[in-house]
Amino acid sequence: MNIAQWLARVAAVSPRRPAVFLGRERACDYAGLHGRAARLAGWLSAQGVAPGDRVAIFMTNVPDYLTALFGIWYAGGAAVPINAKLHGREAAWIIGDAGAAVTLASPEQAAALRAAAATGRLVETDGADWAVAMDHAPSDGPAARAPGDLAWLFYTSGTTGTPKGVMITHRMLQGMTLSYLSDVDTVTAGDATLYAAPMSHGAGLYSLPHVLMGARHVCPPSGGFDPAEILDLARRHERLHMFAAPTMVNRLTAHARDAGETGAGLRTIVYGGGPMYLADIEAAVDRFGPVFVQIFGQGECPMCITALSRHDVADRTHPRWRERLGSVGRAQSLVEVAIGDEAGRVLPPGETGEIMVRGDPVMPGYWQNPQATRKALRDGWLMTGDVGRIDADGYVTLHDRSKDVIISGGTNVYPREVEEALLSHPSVAEVSVVGRPDAEWGEVVVAFVVPASGSKLDEAALDAHCLDRIARFKRPKAYVALGALPKNNYGKVLKTELRKILEGANG
Repeated sequence: MNIAQWLARVAAVSPRRPAVFLGRERACDYAGLHGRAARLAGWLSAQGVAPGDRVAIFMTNVPDYLTALFGIWYAGGAAVPINAKLHGREAAWIIGDAGAAVTLASPEQAAALRAAAATGRLVETDGADWAVAMDHAPSDGPAARAPGDLAWLFYTSGTTGTPKGVMITHRMLQGMTLSYLSDVDTVTAGDATLYAAPMSHGAGLYSLPHVLMGARHVCPPSGGFDPAEILDLARRHERLHMFAAPTMVNRLTAHARDAGETGAGLRTIVYGGGPMYLADIEAAVDRFGPVFVQIFGQGECPMCITALSRHDVADRTHPRWRERLGSVGRAQSLVEVAIGDEAGRVLPPGETGEIMVRGDPVMPGYWQNPQATRKALRDGWLMTGDVGRIDADGYVTLHDRSKDVIISGGTNVYPREVEEALLSHPSVAEVSVVGRPDAEWGEVVVAFVVPASGSKLDEAALDAHCLDRIARFKRPKAYVALGALPKNNYGKVLKTELRKILEGANG
């Protein structure tokens, strides 16, 4: 089934239901969204886009993002959403690798693609082609697609090398949507979802359960993440849902604390995409109440590996509540999750190893990359590359990416454990821990620290703080003060850049 059938059905039953907003202003109802998507599909088909062809989206978070996404699906195409913050050359590489025949782009992004000499036809959303498309005869309805057909070609962030295209099928998106409604949150027609994170990634994926249930979709006028704007829109729309990276949650919490806000109108914040430290989520719950749900997923199993319920995030009564809060929750309904050794053999509860997942939401492979596919998929399991353990109750605790584990003196040191300890010191605003090659120990622990406002790096104080909380061999052997941690466009810390800093210092 074509995933776009959900939009067609809602538009048929509730055509006048409000669908898309730009801030406080309504952009269209469900009949309008359906009509625009159908006309775009008709135009794409007239340009020769056939079922299975790739069409790229290089757009900011604007109301017509949903028009583009569903219009591609209506035509039977596969969407290739690209983060609008990427450089034109990076986006052009993705367009070329995907073999996208057409790219739909916002004006600024279109200019960047022209400068990068991107391949394929470029359609600017305020240009003549787009205007013609919005006047074109609509398609008869969503093109027939099989469950295993490609729907979304998702390119990984490329923090460790060239991005890989994850093939996301219609079946995977259906599974993700049903898992959201079963394991993450309920959605009704009275709810609204806010796109403050890039729609090319998790926030855009989560448009699907909200379309299925006929909810409202809100694009912030800023086009991105602005804490004051988010809190204002929450009050205006009420019952507001949003997806946020941990760094966004921290900024929202800090702004609300300084402004005396409590988050009126916020119903659900789903967080994921990076490590959320205990002190940060405790502060967020204290400020906003039980509105948080954590998910753990990857592009290869989009948003769909584990979930930590709002009850578990907010609960303080369970004897092991802090341990559970430090986990990423339990397996979502449509997947199996296990811990494996280096050979992929399943380990018993409590053992540490690589997190593995299998089920309908798992990708069939990487786009035109059989070697990477063979490495990632083993005997039906997706090898996530993340190290963790599962307790007897099924809660998964994520330690680190396998490539980030530090082996010092033959013993594994998990950077996140050291980072958690350092972040509980009041002089530390941000921290990231990596390993530095060492002739005696193999690797030693190095902490890159962003001091809190008004504080300076005090190595002796941080050493004493660590020794009170973690084993002596885990404490950093060196500290490096930074004004800010290097991050990619999704807010993830670039440990590869930190390692380059160490190489430069040693060179």
